[in-house]
Amino acid sequence: MRLLVDECVPARLKKALPSHVVSTVPQEGWSGNTNGTLLALAATKFDPFITVDKNLPYQQNTSKLALAVFVLDAQSNELSYLLPLVPALERALLAHTPGTYVVVCA
Repeated sequence: MRLLVDECVPARLKKALPSHVVSTVPQEGWSGNTNGTLLALAATKFDPFITVDKNLPYQQNTSKLALAVFVLDAQSNELSYLLPLVPALERALLAHTPGTYVVVCA
């Protein structure tokens, strides 16, 4: 599965998802884009978009996009807080539906 990791998520999270092709917003050259533009771009190349931006579901409507948005709900966006969410994220990725938001928490 092709995953896009938001620029607010540590890029090192990629190492915790070895069974996927993972890219980051900066790697794609999409840094600085607004959320709406970023999601539209992501939908052209990726399956899910992974972020820690808990406000994104209230700001953007993804119902017509061909990707799901996964919000990692942790105390901080530091890698040590995100790594414990990886098993739940992996389970959620198996059942993702395009156009939906999924909150992943411990």
